Amino acid sequence: MGRKRKGRDISGWLVVDKPAGMTSTSVVNKVRWAFNAKKAGHAGTLDPDATGVLAVALGEATKTVPYITDTLKAYTFTVRLGQATNTDDAEGEVIAQSDKRPTDDEIKAALGQFVGDIKQVPPKFSAVKIDGERAYKLARDGEDIELAARPLWVEELVMTDREDEDHVTLEMTCGKGGYVRSIARDLGEALGCHGHVRELRRIWSGPFDAADGLSIEQIDEMAKQPELDSYLRPLEQGLEDLPEVKATAEGTVRLRNGNPGMVLASDVEYGEECWASFDGEAVAVGVFKAGQLHPSRVFVKPEG
Repeated sequence: MGRKRKGRDISGWLVVDKPAGMTSTSVVNKVRWAFNAKKAGHAGTLDPDATGVLAVALGEATKTVPYITDTLKAYTFTVRLGQATNTDDAEGEVIAQSDKRPTDDEIKAALGQFVGDIKQVPPKFSAVKIDGERAYKLARDGEDIELAARPLWVEELVMTDREDEDHVTLEMTCGKGGYVRSIARDLGEALGCHGHVRELRRIWSGPFDAADGLSIEQIDEMAKQPELDSYLRPLEQGLEDLPEVKATAEGTVRLRNGNPGMVLASDVEYGEECWASFDGEAVAVGVFKAGQLHPSRVFVKPEG
């Protein structure tokens, strides 16, 4: 018999403005502790030195994490031109240098090749798994590893500032699985001058904006107090990219038991993934077929 997890049955999303120097896992642990929550997870890892929005899901909201992970995200980042590092960021060892510095027009012209459906090779110091081992662990051990290129959708990549000849600031909107460090590295190579990320900030992720995020200091101040609960967003925000259908009362009972249930839908096609609500609360996510939702994820009804 499994041991029961301690903590509160509390569900929802908390938007955190992650500081530099803290891992995403540490932020999740901090939030779980502050809410005394049984369960927590996050939607999309940020590098320890990166800042910005980290959406933390509590309780039943963790079932909606994949839908936030799959949404578009936006980053602003500064590229240090003239230097390549082994980590593709400022924490790494400089492995190549160049005196060449591209003009603003050359940079803008080069950005086009990184927009649309592209392929990028993740940084060697990343969490990608190779034969069950994290790439960064193998890289730290000095192993010469080869990572396969991965597809990425880049919606937009624009130059927003040129602090000096050594630095350029860019803003990128992209889909799931993007490595900003790879963009900086590959842009530097395309320009013939090398490059790595000096600073990185995620400014929004799906429906969540860094400007609305709580700082770690604020979370500490309100920890385990009712005031903190007021910042929790409903789990339904994690489903905004899916169409919504309305479950009938009888359908709701069936769905909550994991069975197909009747729903009312007008703009949903047969076989489309959607979510069902009843009285404004999420009941389940599933596939719509002939007037019924066939559930793949069911949300436990909140108490009270």
